[in-house]
Amino acid sequence: MHILSIHNAYQIRGGEDESCAAEQQLLREQGHQVDVYQEDNARIQTLNSAHAAIKTTWSAESYRDIRQHLAQHPVDIVHIQNFFPLISPSVHHAAKDAGVPVVQTLRNYRLLCPNALFFRAGQVCEDCLGKPIPYPGVLHGCYRESRAASAAVAAMLLAHRLLRTWIETVDYFIALTEFARQKFIEGGLPAHKIVVKPNFVSPDPGVGDGRGGYMLYVGRLSVEKGLDTLIDAWQRLDLSVPLKIIGDGPLSDQVNAAAQTHPSIEWLGRQPMNQVHNLMGSAMAVIFPSKWYETFGRVAIEAFAKGTPVIASNIGAIAEVVQPGYTGLQFHPNDPDDLAQQVKWVLNHPEALQQMRQNARAEFIAKYTAKANYQMLMDIYSKVQKQV
Repeated sequence: MHILSIHNAYQIRGGEDESCAAEQQLLREQGHQVDVYQEDNARIQTLNSAHAAIKTTWSAESYRDIRQHLAQHPVDIVHIQNFFPLISPSVHHAAKDAGVPVVQTLRNYRLLCPNALFFRAGQVCEDCLGKPIPYPGVLHGCYRESRAASAAVAAMLLAHRLLRTWIETVDYFIALTEFARQKFIEGGLPAHKIVVKPNFVSPDPGVGDGRGGYMLYVGRLSVEKGLDTLIDAWQRLDLSVPLKIIGDGPLSDQVNAAAQTHPSIEWLGRQPMNQVHNLMGSAMAVIFPSKWYETFGRVAIEAFAKGTPVIASNIGAIAEVVQPGYTGLQFHPNDPDDLAQQVKWVLNHPEALQQMRQNARAEFIAKYTAKANYQMLMDIYSKVQKQV
């Protein structure tokens, strides 16, 4: 099978980029030809605001590039991973005009929300969900804290709703969890076109021993990730269980300050993936304190691969990934007291924690290996081809 993968990469590689690259590599390992059409968000800085707004809605350059590529290569599937902002939905129409079926992975909530997060002013926000014109996002300047930039995103969303781009040019959407699938259905995407396929971890990092005597956070240091809840919980604990924090981001200064003043908190900054996995495997638990509707939660399945349970906030997709009492525990989002209680429970129940380690690894083997994911992806591609 010959696949054209389309992806607008971030300036700083994150979970979406890693998941796209892993999927492309998996397909190549299985003998498929994968072409990649990619833009880098860094290029938007070279454009004036008017030009950037036009490209966000319709990039003539991307349309031309895709039409030329499809005319010259016998592509079976166009798989759109992320088109925003520079590639634009013009690529959807390029594939349709060339008669090539389209699969699109929904890696964030961009089709429903200008900032793609359903998160504003420190809390979940669904003000734009279901609205033909996402004007609240413009009023609040939700994209890049700019009304002008948010208006450009809203214009793109409105234009392609009017063009019926999402309805008529995409054969199947891939949501990463059932929670995310339901949100997209609420937002107007056709339910019969949305299937669920999670991310995966490859290569298998192997099981850790969980004997490090600490707990671990891995991820971007930003408001929606719940770092304030995490740090507040540790300040309330009367037990000196160490907390290691891996990552960087807008809240780096606050995390560094907490590490300087609290003897049990250690900030390690960014770490190479092999070191992240090593630390995951030795951790008693990985803590996932998000405040927003994560579309998936890749860190959680990396922890499962190492046999490490996850203590997660009970919100959005991550609440679907982590089964309380089986692969980890859950706490109320934005509630440091509840998080502190879950940490204490882990410390007081070593036998149950050991069973959770076995369960977490079993969950990874059952759902999140490359082998399992490849079969799910092939099933989706086969359904698409049968419809052509």
